[in-house]
Amino acid sequence: MQLTVAQKIISEHLVSGKIISGEEIIISIDQTLTQDATGTMVYLQLEALGVNKIKTKKSIAYIDHNTLQTGSENADDHLYIQTVAKKYGIYFSKPGNGICHQVHLERFAVPGETLLGSDSHTPTAGGMGMLAIGAGGVDVAVAIAQGEYHFTMSKIVKVNLTGRLNPWVSAKDIILELLKRLTVKGGVGKIFEYAGEGVKSLSIPQRATITNMGAELGATNSIFPSDEITFEFLKAQKREKDYLEIQADEGAIYDEEIEIDLSQLEPLVACPHSPDKVVPISSIKNIKVDQVIIGSCTNSSYSDLVKVARILEDKTIAEHVSLAIAPGSKQVLAMLAQNGTLASLIMSGARILECACGPCIGMGQSPPTDGVSLRTFNRNFKGRSGTLSAKVYLVSPEVAAVSAINGYLSDPRDLGKPPIVKEPESFFVNDNLIIPPANNPDKVKIIKGPNIKPFPTGKPLSSKIQGKVLIKVKDNITTDHIMPSNAKLLPYRSNIPYLSNYCLTPCDKNFPKKAKKNKGGFIIAGINYGQGSSREHAALIPLYLGIRAVLAKSFARIHQANLVNNGIIPLIFKNPEDYDNVNEMDELLIENTFFQVKKGIVKIKNLTKGKEYKMLLNITASQKEIIVQGGLLNLVKSNMF
Repeated sequence: MQLTVAQKIISEHLVSGKIISGEEIIISIDQTLTQDATGTMVYLQLEALGVNKIKTKKSIAYIDHNTLQTGSENADDHLYIQTVAKKYGIYFSKPGNGICHQVHLERFAVPGETLLGSDSHTPTAGGMGMLAIGAGGVDVAVAIAQGEYHFTMSKIVKVNLTGRLNPWVSAKDIILELLKRLTVKGGVGKIFEYAGEGVKSLSIPQRATITNMGAELGATNSIFPSDEITFEFLKAQKREKDYLEIQADEGAIYDEEIEIDLSQLEPLVACPHSPDKVVPISSIKNIKVDQVIIGSCTNSSYSDLVKVARILEDKTIAEHVSLAIAPGSKQVLAMLAQNGTLASLIMSGARILECACGPCIGMGQSPPTDGVSLRTFNRNFKGRSGTLSAKVYLVSPEVAAVSAINGYLSDPRDLGKPPIVKEPESFFVNDNLIIPPANNPDKVKIIKGPNIKPFPTGKPLSSKIQGKVLIKVKDNITTDHIMPSNAKLLPYRSNIPYLSNYCLTPCDKNFPKKAKKNKGGFIIAGINYGQGSSREHAALIPLYLGIRAVLAKSFARIHQANLVNNGIIPLIFKNPEDYDNVNEMDELLIENTFFQVKKGIVKIKNLTKGKEYKMLLNITASQKEIIVQGGLLNLVKSNMF
């Protein structure tokens, strides 16, 4: 049987099930990654499982999100993660070493292996031919403890790349083109596998830019073949021993196919406030710009920043523009400093930020009121920048640099010939900020600061569920809406009771009060509820507030899994028009819950209106058992003891 790249890796790691779209499968997990915004909960859950030895080949804990030390909270979380990693056999990447996805690509990603990460952009490693999947924290904790991951086999979409990119057109424009065609919900339940002659023209950092932003499509993951380009990158990282060639078999069958002629692409821009609001730059240039930020796990590689430096060399940014640049890793920053490229960035007027996520997650560098900000990031949801009234555009590094000089959104093609930047034959390697596990774990003491509070756990399913509709929201509600993640709140990611006061407040500032007053209830939502970040807090905090079920037109993949894993029932309107008939504070009732959950069709009575709605529970048999047990941790622990 001819297999695709994804099918080959899955078949090598298949524990149970069949590699058929829609079938539940279990695969073995080689590696896991966490970052500090999600990591504290992952390791608290790992401790709760009571294991004493990890089952993965390698697990890494990164510190890259909460790096502003404005109080003790972040530092305490970092110390907890470092000590628990030391004890449990997990590598620890210290603050300053870089963004998890960039560092993982440089130092840990292995073609042909599997990676599960508690961050939605974990599929970045797919640029190296790795099957990399973003998931909720408890899924990662279980993977560390048991070495396995359950999921529904996705459809595999072949993205056939032909031709070559024209000057000034970048990998960012390839993924923006896909988002323009498919939208932010167009990849749900799909794996995007890149193929065709155009693949050979893309470097590993370019491929990683594409697989990184596949998360914005809602995809399970994205993957490139592992070829001679992969080998050269690994060799330059002094990791050629990790190389494995992986190509799709000739005649491999895909569920869908998309073709992109790279030679027909032009620079693209994602307009406010969604990554899929994509237009050609030629249609909107000349917009005055207040701020430009270059970095994030999407575009902070060495080659990205050298291109930017060449554009900025001997030039000065416009007087009304603030330009900030965040290198993706210590390796990138050190190489820029060694070869003098960093000086070009600084002399142009750029502000050099820490090697961290920073502004991408709202940790500093918020734009001015009503400001226009160009960013090389992956998301531009309203308010994510820290300024609710700001207009954030997503662009390539080339567009960002040229626009910073001109002071308005500019087409880089007007500049003439672009700088030619080749990947280095040898990267500077110094892993002194990656701390290995302890040789004597029994002697390691885990340190927990006062801000680290116990996480809530779900209760086994009751025979009936009754409560009020606490809020009704529209389409494309993000996890930023459900649990805001700005610079003021990020330090409290390990304090669920404190964060509960901010749940869904961007949609209704009184939601937490209503939830507490009514002792929980229901959430009503539109299409693609829970898109964006993988943050498990968007399920943990509703659980803490007593949410029993969410009724939506559709869910984003990771958030639906997070709801299930925490014992919250994700129900889909069988008749979407029923959404219009439910109002806030209606009293809802689900009877015979065990039978209805097992059946997968749930009837909900609206006691206020005297109506009944049919809801679909589109989850697997094992996920239904998770709901019955009140969450994945409860189920795993019951099977362990």
